[in-house]
Amino acid sequence: MKNRLKVLRAERNWSQADLALRLDVSRQSVNAIETGKYDPSLPLAFRIARLFDAPIEAIFEDQ
Repeated sequence: MKNRLKVLRAERNWSQADLALRLDVSRQSVNAIETGKYDPSLPLAFRIARLFDAPIEAIFEDQ
């Protein structure tokens, strides 16, 4: 699944660790989502969308 997570994170000058802390996940999980190696669960996708104040569809794109 493609996503804009890295771009959104960079726009806020957050490290992967910063984002992980805000989402209550590991930094490795953030890295795996950003690189497309892991698709987040629906609850996590909703938390990400709320954090960035954007609809899920604006962050994640089905390939």
